[in-house]
Amino acid sequence: MKKNKQILKTIVSKVKNPYLILIFLFVMWMLFFDSNSYLNHLRLSNSINQLEKDKLYYKEEIKKDSIALDKLSNPEGLERYAREVYHMKKENEEIFLISE
Repeated sequence: MKKNKQILKTIVSKVKNPYLILIFLFVMWMLFFDSNSYLNHLRLSNSINQLEKDKLYYKEEIKKDSIALDKLSNPEGLERYAREVYHMKKENEEIFLISE
């Protein structure tokens, strides 16, 4: 019982220390309430990671589109695309679509 009281006295004396209270308040302010708080930092880090993923995705899409654009830049590629996608044909030509 005496040990518990003594431990409680030391804890109370440490908590009453004004420097410790100020440090604690400062840390709480910086972690939660400040405009540059840790929570805002985490939120911004997550959004930066998501934007980097989006950037990689769009770079890959740009590569795919530039390859498709290169294929469509010549007349043979354009004709092939029109025949495959839009089922266009030349005059006096018949097209048979075979579906699997």
